[in-house]
Amino acid sequence: MKKWGPLVILAAASFLMTLDQAVMNVSISQLVIDLHTSVTTIQAVITLYSLVMAMFMVIGGKIGDLIGRRRAFIIGLVIYGFGSATTALASNVVVLGLGWSVLEGLGAALVLPALAALIAGNYENRDRITAYSIIGGVAGAAIAVGPIVGGWATTQLSWRVVFVGEVVVVLAILASSRLLKDSPSDGAKPKLDVVGGVLVGLGLGAVVFGILQAGTWGWLQPNNSPITPFGFSLSPFVIAAGGLLLWAFVGWQRHRMTAGKDPLVHLKLFSISTLRSGLETALGQMLILMAVFFTIPLYLQLVLGLNALQTGTRMLPVSIAMFLASLAGARLTTVLSIRTIVQLGMGVVVLATLLLVGTIQPTLDGAMFATSMGLLGIGMGLVASQLGNVVQSSVNASERGEAGGLQYTAQQLGAALGVALIGAIVLSGLVSNFTAQVSSDPRISTEVAQQVGIAVSGHASFVPASAITEAGKKANLPPETIQALVDAYSEAQLRSLKVGLLGTAAIGLGSIVFTSKLPKKKLSPQPVSA
Repeated sequence: MKKWGPLVILAAASFLMTLDQAVMNVSISQLVIDLHTSVTTIQAVITLYSLVMAMFMVIGGKIGDLIGRRRAFIIGLVIYGFGSATTALASNVVVLGLGWSVLEGLGAALVLPALAALIAGNYENRDRITAYSIIGGVAGAAIAVGPIVGGWATTQLSWRVVFVGEVVVVLAILASSRLLKDSPSDGAKPKLDVVGGVLVGLGLGAVVFGILQAGTWGWLQPNNSPITPFGFSLSPFVIAAGGLLLWAFVGWQRHRMTAGKDPLVHLKLFSISTLRSGLETALGQMLILMAVFFTIPLYLQLVLGLNALQTGTRMLPVSIAMFLASLAGARLTTVLSIRTIVQLGMGVVVLATLLLVGTIQPTLDGAMFATSMGLLGIGMGLVASQLGNVVQSSVNASERGEAGGLQYTAQQLGAALGVALIGAIVLSGLVSNFTAQVSSDPRISTEVAQQVGIAVSGHASFVPASAITEAGKKANLPPETIQALVDAYSEAQLRSLKVGLLGTAAIGLGSIVFTSKLPKKKLSPQPVSA
């Protein structure tokens, strides 16, 4: 236990940070009621959490290099614990945003990069590979378990119970933190680049915010966009502004290095092909995972009518398979190269996603759905088992904090892209399919079809088919017309979800290109130290 004690602590922290967001997503309706607010406001709080992490992850990694990874880990946990306590006691949405979005987001931005570096500092050789594999499996399991925990707590007790539990877990981790050995750092301690921190924080924040809001504002065609520059949605302009800030950040880093000063990020890291490939693959992996975890709950909840707990239960095979495959991935390194394992994993992910397309039907094929989700977990687990070790092994001890910050920043960008891109594909597919079905159905008059076209072009969202029935009754439409609209909408739902999953599979195929520079040598079989 002494040997693996540090891993238990780090795995618990990883599970906690990943579980949090999944829990919040299934508690939205109850949060709206308890805090007397709107769905849009709660979604903004969730978006802010992602923004805070994206903005401060690189800075958090550098702070770990400055003050020590163990100290950064502990300070981050303390901040996170205060955030969880504040969230549990929140009486309004402002306090919720302060506790969950700001404090927990800042805490996670310190904890996660330090966590990646601490694994490298506490384990070596095969033990390190095993440790990273377990962390990858635990994080993936938390994403799948989160809806179950959140759904059960919200339904049976209260969403506040989850955050009280987080405080207890944080206290337990802090009490056990003496088992952690700090990750060594080569050379003199660097100085913090404040200007660089501001530029990269605002740049990443703008990019992630623009991507997340594209689903609401539209990618190019404005849809509820607050302003419409040159007749376009605000989203591409926000993303472009973020890109300009990141371009300025790169220039500033070069200036500091030329002047002999410490940069926030050593740009030479991006010239390391294995690190670059690991970051690109991490981004692609998280994009695919979050795209599936966006699409499948829409099907289970809004098409089939399952509640949050039932949805989480149906998605459990991903969690179990991902954890077991992550463990297996650590042992496969003596038989297959890291590149081969990751490519095999991505191939299984693509296959699983294509199988999921076939399960999107009016009724659920439980066996095929569970098989597809299990395969998805196996593929994701194989990929996750390798990436942490690839990233950290690509750099020296003094650069591990930076590398950890870059790794989790890539994952945050991937998560935001997965939800935004596939969300946009699903929504646009829903609108186009619905309007086409309505226009071609002889049971629906031309006048009603035109009214439907105007309504969905102005504001469209993925809602249950029952909402179409209610809207038809309010409009005093004949029962046969209402039924025709429901039939058209139900068919459009299924088709749009299938298109979204096909798009996800295509991204998975494209992501295999990112793996080309991963290590292609097998590891020699070494006995794991006792």
